[in-house]
This record gives sequence, C-alpha cells and structure tokens, in this order.
Amino acid sequence: MRRITALLGLFTLISLLVIAGGCDKAPKDTAKVAPPKKEHDHPDTGPHGGPFAEWGEEKYHVEFTVDHEKKAATVYVLGPDAKTHKAIPSKELLLALKTKPPILITLKPDPQADMGDKDGNSSRFVGTHEELGKKVDFEGTISGEVGKSPFTGDFKEGAKHPH
Repeated sequence: MRRITALLGLFTLISLLVIAGGCDKAPKDTAKVAPPKKEHDHPDTGPHGGPFAEWGEEKYHVEFTVDHEKKAATVYVLGPDAKTHKAIPSKELLLALKTKPPILITLKPDPQADMGDKDGNSSRFVGTHEELGKKVDFEGTISGEVGKSPFTGDFKEGAKHPH
C-alpha cells in the first residue's frame, strides 16, 4: 500500500511540475494588438526647405513654402518619401492660414515640366495674398482632392514634423 501511495505521490509531483513548467510555446493571446506604427523615413522639411503636412498616412506630403517679397505661397506635392515630386490631378488646393483673422487662399496648379508634370497633373500649386508678405512663421492646413479622394493635413513653420 505504501508503494502505491508513493507512486501516486510521485505521479502527482511530476504532473504538477509539468503543468507549472508549461511547454516551450507561449499561450496564444486572443486579444488583437495594433501593429506598431511605422517609423517615418524622411526629413522634417521638404526639398525646398519648407515644412510639410501629411496626406493619407504618408501617401502624400505637401510642402509649404512662402516668398514674402512676392506675397506668394507655393505648395509642392511629394510622394511617401517626402522628397520625390508627385503630380496629382487636381484643379486647386486650399491653404488655410491660422492668422487673425484666418485666411483662405486658393492655390492653382503651376506644373513643373522638368519634374514630369503633364496631362493636367501638377506637383506644384501657387497662390498669393497680402498677408504672405509678413515675415512670420505661418501655420495652417492644406487640403485638396486627388481624383475623388479628399486629403487634409496641418503644417507649422519653425516646428519639427511630428513623428
């Protein structure tokens, strides 16, 4: 009888060790975990030295530049790398500046043939306004449509691009 009791005790001890030790595989977690956000692989400013806004989770970047003497804003449409010009089929972009009072400027296409813009597509848009003659750090929103898809993004001069 002692032998059976000892065997049962040993069997119980081994069973507990196996259960406590588990196996090599971790249990599956059934909760869905969001994938980590991609690291941005681009500079904080565009190729023309201006800040940019993101459109569509890095699908496009739109770079804001200003010529204070001409009182003109130029927005360049760039690809996911924030370096390569990307011509889009858009008749206009809207630039909303956070000034007092706020200003809305319509930017018209100004195609760059040397960048491959053609067939009604443009990677550069230009507009003018008296307020652009002021030498201040502008911030605002750039919006537009690419095909039938609307895009909008914020920018701020003098600030690093939010990563």
